[in-house]
Amino acid sequence: MQFFANLVLIVQLLSALAIIGLVLVQHGKGADMGASFGSGASGSLFGATGSANFLSRTTAVAATLFFGCTLGLAFLSNGRTSASTGTDTALDRAPITAPAPAASGAAAIPGAVLAPAVPASAAASSAAN
Repeated sequence: MQFFANLVLIVQLLSALAIIGLVLVQHGKGADMGASFGSGASGSLFGATGSANFLSRTTAVAATLFFGCTLGLAFLSNGRTSASTGTDTALDRAPITAPAPAASGAAAIPGAVLAPAVPASAAASSAAN
């Protein structure tokens, strides 16, 4: 399936480049005025208006191919799950539990902050002083 997605992506990129090239090669609306003064393309390969029709149709075909590939890539990527991206971990699936109740009198005072426990060796050295 990954090979097919890569193939569709390559066809999409090639059709996008073809659209860019074909649009750049086409003459604008102002080119018709220049053709009336003698610089027309009547002796070209496609005739006076043949190249415009050929380039327009080829651009339309490339655009259709581009949109078809875009829809195909959207369809192919729709079937992917979050497990394939690596974002789903065991921590995300762990059940939420209530915290354990605090020791003795701390539960009676909401929001109370307990002092950290002092090691026995530190308590003995402070009592000796």
